[in-house]
Amino acid sequence: MSEETAEKKSLNFIEEIIESDLKSGKHQTIQTRFPPEPNGYLHIGHAKAICVDFGLAQQYEGKCNLRFDDTNPLTEDELYVSAIKKDIEWLGFQWEQELTSSGHFQQLFDYAVLLINKGLAYVCEQTPEQMAQDKGTPTVAGKESPYRNRSASENLDLFERMAAGEFEEGQMSLRAKIDMAHANMHMRDPLMYRIRKQEHHVTGNKWKVYPMYDYAHGVCDAIEGITHSICTLEFEVHRPLYEWFNQQIDTPTQPQQIEMARLNLAYTITSKRKLLQLVQEGQVESWDDPRMPTISGLRRRGYSPASIRNFCERVGISKRESVTEISLLEFCAREDLNKTSNRVMAIFDPLKVVITNYPEGQSEMCTAKNNPEDENAGTREIPFSKELFIERSDFMEDAPKKFFRLTNGKEVRFKFAYYITCNEVIKDDSGKIIELHCTYDPATKGGWSDDGRKIKGTLHWVSAEHAVPAKANLFEHLFTVENPAKSEDFLQTINPSSKEQVDILVEPSLKGSKVGDRFQFERTAYFCVDAKSNSENLIFNRTVTLKG
Repeated sequence: MSEETAEKKSLNFIEEIIESDLKSGKHQTIQTRFPPEPNGYLHIGHAKAICVDFGLAQQYEGKCNLRFDDTNPLTEDELYVSAIKKDIEWLGFQWEQELTSSGHFQQLFDYAVLLINKGLAYVCEQTPEQMAQDKGTPTVAGKESPYRNRSASENLDLFERMAAGEFEEGQMSLRAKIDMAHANMHMRDPLMYRIRKQEHHVTGNKWKVYPMYDYAHGVCDAIEGITHSICTLEFEVHRPLYEWFNQQIDTPTQPQQIEMARLNLAYTITSKRKLLQLVQEGQVESWDDPRMPTISGLRRRGYSPASIRNFCERVGISKRESVTEISLLEFCAREDLNKTSNRVMAIFDPLKVVITNYPEGQSEMCTAKNNPEDENAGTREIPFSKELFIERSDFMEDAPKKFFRLTNGKEVRFKFAYYITCNEVIKDDSGKIIELHCTYDPATKGGWSDDGRKIKGTLHWVSAEHAVPAKANLFEHLFTVENPAKSEDFLQTINPSSKEQVDILVEPSLKGSKVGDRFQFERTAYFCVDAKSNSENLIFNRTVTLKG
């Protein structure tokens, strides 16, 4: 097999289509778009779409627009617009043009008038319930509306009066005149416009009628000269309708829609409606709650842009629906954070250690490497003193042979500091260990000796005098089942133990950490400074544990 053949075989099916189109001269360059509806925050599924839409444009030296499909003023808000733009930029992408469907409202209206004049659209006075009843089933033809055969002049008059605000919401709608017996239910005289006497966050009160998504989406693609409209598989059955509108209108271009499988992540909900429900009902703190699968939630939890981009690349592009294990997302986080995050020391369950042969009232600084994976990360100074704290689990009084941490009479290394030996265990009246009396070897500063002693155990620690109190948020899956979307009531599958906040002690270098800073807490997990953290109230979010 030649290198060229091997390269071709590695292309996904979308790349194959694009390369074929460019090679044949069908397109000189490609134009994609990312078309979110501004009715919620973006989630991990959108992250995949962003990486595909913007990534393909970059790969083939084309352009990618950001277009807000803002056709429903009831659910859309400028707050969502700002959040979406922030998320895209944070992921590392920049759009060519920022556009809106509302910016095309006049053109869409004019096209609707064109279809009316061609006898391909009509004003219907049926209620939504009547339309649903007359639509039929996939095996039974629908029933034509009694208003279907109005004249073009009558339809045009009624449509213009609808737009002028003369009729009430629900009283009339504009429908495409296609085929009530069509095998594709979406082609059975679908709605094009409905009356909405609602202020739009962009156009204000200019419009009293708003286009339906299925009418506006494909036509806006055509208006903007999109060559390849990438979407998810559920829109495959909508494609004939999008193409019908563009063909009947004879739009300037005829975009090619290509469908791929959406990203389904285990133990996760990616329905914006259900995510909004979680926020509104107080099941989570907000859209950026670190347990949420939103991009803002993942950012607050400590995921890096690179880790999410890498995850989306590993998931890949296919035509087959599947559920991706959340462990893959966590692996991508560890892979990136291991290379980029500074190591620091934090204690979750403190046990006091007194160094009996260390001078009273003194302390000193120990030099610590910030990141062994990055020589340019430099070093920091950590205070060492007579009284320290270690993790309670790092001491065992009657330890088995293969316990390499601290125990009676055994020497261990305190990382970046000294060799330490436990000599005495202090207990309270109930028998609980409350303090360890140890000695240190002053000749082993830095955690090394020149005499060849082999120390198997290395512990992290903090100075009792200098330790900074902080809080740590420990997160688990938000849901207890792998596919909560399939549950009869997804709210019943919420994990009551998805968040636990604990008090911890951290080394003083973290006192100046800023919101969003990411760290590896030695031997524990990766953490990120929470959005509500400040110098007087440090809060860290656990991103992922060190091992899966």
